Amino acid sequence: MLQAQSADVSSGLGIYFPLVVMFVLAAGFAVFSALLGPLLGPSRYNRAKFEAYECGIEPSPQPVAGGGRVPVAYYLTAMLFILFDIEMVFLYPFAVSADALGLFGLVEIFLFIATVGFAYAYVWRRGGLDWN
Repeated sequence: MLQAQSADVSSGLGIYFPLVVMFVLAAGFAVFSALLGPLLGPSRYNRAKFEAYECGIEPSPQPVAGGGRVPVAYYLTAMLFILFDIEMVFLYPFAVSADALGLFGLVEIFLFIATVGFAYAYVWRRGGLDWN
C-alpha cells in the first residue's frame, strides 16, 4: 500500500517535467544570449554612444547648473496622470457589460466614479495639477 502511494506522488509530479524543462531551456537561452551578445556584437564605441539620448538631437544641459536636479512637480504630474489613466481604464469593462450588471453594477460604478472624483478634487485643491 505504501508503495502505491509513493507511485501516485511521483507520477503526479511527473506532469510538471515538461514545464521544468521549458524553464531550464528559457533560462539557458537567456544566459547564452546575454553572454554571447557582447562577444559577437559590434564594438565601435565613440563619444556619441556614451551621451544621453534625447530624440536624436544634441543632449541639453542639466536643468540646474549646480546639480542637475529635475523638479519634483514633473514626477508628480506624471504619477497623477498614470494613476487617473489606469483608473479610467477600469470603466471600459463596465461599458461593455452594463446591461448584464444591472442596478448593482450601476451603483458600483457610481461609487467608483465618485471615489475618483473625490481624489481628483483633492489633488486639484492641493495644487497638484498646477504646473509651476
